[in-house]
Amino acid sequence: MDWYPLFTSLRVASISCAIVFFAGIAAAYYAAKLPRLAKGFLDAVLTLPLVLPPTVVGYFLLRLLGPRRPLGLWMLDHFGVRLTMTWYSAVFASVVVAFPLMYRTARGAFEAFDQTLEEMAQTLGASGTTIFWRIRIPCCRPGIIAGTILSFARALGEYGATSMIAGYTPGRTATISTTVYQLWRTGNDELAMKWVLVNLTISFAVLVALNLFERGQGR
Repeated sequence: MDWYPLFTSLRVASISCAIVFFAGIAAAYYAAKLPRLAKGFLDAVLTLPLVLPPTVVGYFLLRLLGPRRPLGLWMLDHFGVRLTMTWYSAVFASVVVAFPLMYRTARGAFEAFDQTLEEMAQTLGASGTTIFWRIRIPCCRPGIIAGTILSFARALGEYGATSMIAGYTPGRTATISTTVYQLWRTGNDELAMKWVLVNLTISFAVLVALNLFERGQGR
């Protein structure tokens, strides 16, 4: 049994989760301070990938990053980097589909933050950076950690957009999700089931970790 799909899936999910963590927190922090109308518009834009079919997300990514598109062509001509049909192409897809989960969860945590804590810290002379990292983030930690775990699980199981932008090449771009589909398509149900069980085990472990964390926070 070739374990490359597992390695690729974990690598893609980990990188995507790291990107989404910082991008989601930054977007949520600034969005929470916007007026209601502006916030509603930004929410609609940033959470759109959550409701779009993954294949539609993949199509838009191809239109943006394809080798014949301006950005993809520029990267290929100037740096020799191809943005599609590589293992790291799956990172782009995973970031887009997982970002809304991190953003929405973090924004909810920031909106529930007690602003009097920030005001008291300001009266004591604390800087904005200190308030953010020493007060706001620790107080919002449960929501942020929950969003991070959910984003990792979503990135790990991404298929639709990944199959369009990264494709399936054994030993190069194969992930667990694309491998399961290809094995099923070629009639190799036994091996496909093994990969399904691998994915189920990892996803179950992630959800158990989330539930244990939430239970600990509740106590």
